[in-house]
Amino acid sequence: MHGAQLLLLVVGSIAVTAVARRRDLPAPLLLVVVGLAISFLPGADDYQLDPHILLGVVLPPLLYSASLDSSYLNFKAVAGPIVQLGVVLVVITAFLIGLAAHLLMPSLPWEVALLLGAVVAPPDAVAAVAIGRKLGLPRSAMTVLTGESLVNDASALTLYKVALAGVAGASTGLFSQLSTFVVAVVVGIAVGLVIGVVAHFARTHLDDTVLESVLGLVVPFACYLIAEEFEGSGVLAVVAAGLYLGHNSPKAGFATRLQEQSVWTTVDVLLESLVFGLIGLELPFVLRGVSGLDPWLTALALLAAVIVIRIVFVFSRHVILRLLRRPRPSWRVVAIVSWTGMRGVVTLAAAAGIPDWTPGWAYLQLVAFVITVGTLLLQGISLPWLIRGLGVHEEKDTAQEAQARKVAAKAAKAMLSELVPADIPVEQRKMFSQRMHAMMQARDRIIEQDPSQEGAITRVRREMLARQREVLVAERSAGRLDDEVMRKVMRELDLEEAMLTGTWRSRL
Repeated sequence: MHGAQLLLLVVGSIAVTAVARRRDLPAPLLLVVVGLAISFLPGADDYQLDPHILLGVVLPPLLYSASLDSSYLNFKAVAGPIVQLGVVLVVITAFLIGLAAHLLMPSLPWEVALLLGAVVAPPDAVAAVAIGRKLGLPRSAMTVLTGESLVNDASALTLYKVALAGVAGASTGLFSQLSTFVVAVVVGIAVGLVIGVVAHFARTHLDDTVLESVLGLVVPFACYLIAEEFEGSGVLAVVAAGLYLGHNSPKAGFATRLQEQSVWTTVDVLLESLVFGLIGLELPFVLRGVSGLDPWLTALALLAAVIVIRIVFVFSRHVILRLLRRPRPSWRVVAIVSWTGMRGVVTLAAAAGIPDWTPGWAYLQLVAFVITVGTLLLQGISLPWLIRGLGVHEEKDTAQEAQARKVAAKAAKAMLSELVPADIPVEQRKMFSQRMHAMMQARDRIIEQDPSQEGAITRVRREMLARQREVLVAERSAGRLDDEVMRKVMRELDLEEAMLTGTWRSRL
């Protein structure tokens, strides 16, 4: 793809995304549909996705952004379902799809069939999470879907590497394959945590929001490349660093948090628009090596198998939990989670990375494309209807938000009380504290009357905001405040401090 074509693709993808956001439509789905339509136009280029660009350039920032925005504590609370969906289901899907492909096409070697299974095993929850967030899925379901999308790529790509080695004739024993998987997990997480610790130290000592933003942009690529260099999982490295930095973001400066959110929101929109637009444009490349109806029928059969495997697994897990009398979500939430198996960029990138000398190579590309586009359109379009039809709604956090603001306000008043001289009688201390609180509330009017008071009042107010943040973090750590609620209230405090100082914008 030439520079002019790339520019046209970027501009076109952003335009389609803008229409989707204005019309309240799922942007990923609309982008795929538009890409498919363009691919049928006369003169459409025969374009193939570059796996190195997708896995090394596009995937790390998307995973990192999702990790930053995820709650480590919520992630840990539902670690069981996340691992079962992100690891166990991926392995089961890979083997069952491999077996089905081998039975449907006996000429396809078992090693190649297993490779195909690894390619189509990991769901991409970008579209599902976008739809779920817009329609108000329960936070527990959103946490599971997000966590699954952060973990399943690592397990699928590791299995993909093992299967690819088997196709290339470098297959090893089961013990060696398991050790490869374990090393990839351990090294990946270790690299991510080390880089996360270093990045956190740097961003809390730089005192320069521009450099801190630049550092944040470098982190996901550093994690991915370094982990892969040491035979670790680059995906897990990115996720580990993102979760660590996201959990410790309250220790960074308010300007860093505000700018970081703006930067990554922009990056997400740009990369997601580009990727989903490219998915549809790949159709001519897929059609090039396929002839006849049989490959299409086989691909559609495997598409159905991928959907059914997830439904059976998710509902089987629910039944087992019920028999064991363990805590479990409602069957409505289970039904929605079972229908969120849309495939995406990882599946197509992995398929594009298969050497063209592989037996059945054109067939593998077709199956990966049909499953990706089929799940995106079939499940993506019907998911909003399913959510509305089942009447599943997000749990409201109004009570917890009110409690968080109450605790923060109490901490602010307590800090003002500490400024009152200790030798003043109790009643006078109370009256003095109330007057100081009223002074903080009337800050703008007082400064307008006496500008010389601005520095002192602003300094006290910033100290109050710092105390409020400390209390919010303590409440979260004690398990009395949800991570997402804490971040919402803390953002309000950050915006207030930005208005107080007016300095962070000048650094942008």
